[in-house]
Amino acid sequence: MSDEDEEDAERAALNARLEKLNAALRKVDEEKAAEVAPQTERKGFTRAMRVGLNAFSEFVGAVLVSALIGWQADKWLGTAPWLLIVMLGLGVAAGFWNVYRVAKPKAPGEE
Repeated sequence: MSDEDEEDAERAALNARLEKLNAALRKVDEEKAAEVAPQTERKGFTRAMRVGLNAFSEFVGAVLVSALIGWQADKWLGTAPWLLIVMLGLGVAAGFWNVYRVAKPKAPGEE
């Protein structure tokens, strides 16, 4: 065999090894991508649930606290049910404000 034939044989062997390695790398990349996709989806769902439950608790908390304050003030001052109605309205407004504040999109560095 001549030197050119030996070099061609070596190149062919190297190309075959390179193709084999590329195929193995593609397979590993596909497996990693398959593992990462459900985690990313789950992470988004978890964040959405966290924000939703936080917004719900902010709203309910504002309404309940204001209603309790209005009810107690009505008992002390004998103005039933006017302070309860006023405080309940303020509590609902505060609850909506809290939901807006919690659920609004954050700036990239704000979180």
